[in-house]
Amino acid sequence: MTIRYLKRGQDAAALAQADAQVRQTVEGILAGIEQRGDAAVREYSRQFDQWDPADFRLTQAQIEAAVKRLSAREVEDIRFAQQQVRRFAQIQRDSLKDVEVETLPGVVLGHKHIPVNAVGCYVPGGKYPLIASAHMSVLTAKVAGVPRIVSTAPPYQGAPHPAIVAAMHFAGADEILVLGGVQAVAAMAIGTSSIAPVDMLVGPGNMYVAEAKRQLYGRVGIDLFAGPTETLVIADDSVDAEMCAVDLLGQAEHGPTSPAVLLTTSEPLARATLLEVERQLAILPTAGIARQSWAAHGQVIVCDTDDEMLATADDLAFEHVQVMTRDPDWFLHRMTNYGALFLGPRTNVSFGDKVIGTNHTLPTSRNARYTGGLWVGKFLKTCTYQRVLTDEASADIGAYCSRLCHMENFAGHGEQANLRVRRYGHRPDLPWYEPVAPKA
Repeated sequence: MTIRYLKRGQDAAALAQADAQVRQTVEGILAGIEQRGDAAVREYSRQFDQWDPADFRLTQAQIEAAVKRLSAREVEDIRFAQQQVRRFAQIQRDSLKDVEVETLPGVVLGHKHIPVNAVGCYVPGGKYPLIASAHMSVLTAKVAGVPRIVSTAPPYQGAPHPAIVAAMHFAGADEILVLGGVQAVAAMAIGTSSIAPVDMLVGPGNMYVAEAKRQLYGRVGIDLFAGPTETLVIADDSVDAEMCAVDLLGQAEHGPTSPAVLLTTSEPLARATLLEVERQLAILPTAGIARQSWAAHGQVIVCDTDDEMLATADDLAFEHVQVMTRDPDWFLHRMTNYGALFLGPRTNVSFGDKVIGTNHTLPTSRNARYTGGLWVGKFLKTCTYQRVLTDEASADIGAYCSRLCHMENFAGHGEQANLRVRRYGHRPDLPWYEPVAPKA
């Protein structure tokens, strides 16, 4: 392979040091909330968000007032986006079937998809009001059939953001909180006097929220480990530098730690994109953040072949992968590690983030090697059951089980099987513990 880096991001040591500082901060906040409950939640909310309302939970009147602050056009746009997300989520839900089958005469096996009982949905909103995250988490949980959905977002410029509140409400949230950061996910996971605990946490967030979810995993379930957003643009010379730069900076503006990478077989395109990024940063309203992200985490990688780009992309295992080549389906059929693919220049990551219907909560930090993104299936527990209908079936399975338990020296397990063989196989002579002999 001949892979050339025209631009690199921060080295691994610097990133590891930053991660360690985040871990320590989060540990302290979680311990405080564990010990002091609501008092600690309120203290951290004042400290980090300057937010200290009488109640973090919105009343129905407050929700209705927030909705009324939106224009008819804004309401219609939110409802349109939710219609797309709901439609695709329902198609996914319909693809998941309960099963029951007789695998042997008299032996019935099955599974059921059971919704999680209570879910906490985090909607980022401190820097940018990420309205779409309400659709992706709350609405998807609703389609899955979750009975209790708590949704929370930080205050935006000192108040609940009306569009986020409206999106949560339209999506079907049962409880809406105005609370952000680690204190929000901790309160939902651990529970306090005023906030009943949930069974699962979902939704994207900054590095502190992502680390809090990681530390809380096990106490509650989580959707996935989602850190700062990532975007990878795979391009050849069939596309131009303007489009590459737009699609890189469109995600780099998320935050100062968001990686954006161009992977291309065209060195002229790579060099032109570097120049075009600088031109656009001079006029982009969010350049203050995007420039930091591009400087610290942007990369431009040049390969000689599509196969080299494929291997590099699968190794990166990025959250968003935009493929703008002559044959984007070549990558669709071969790539294995990605959160979501955006195929061809007519689509882009922003469509997926906001409106097209697929879920935008996706794996980061190379976690796409082993998991996909948030979808209705994440809210469902696939639980098995079994039923034995006849004496003969119980005795036959029992004989196999008895001998297998004997091989493992599990006497108690073996006696569970032997008891069934004695009763249902009419073998009262069978001794305790001894394995059932094969039939003659």
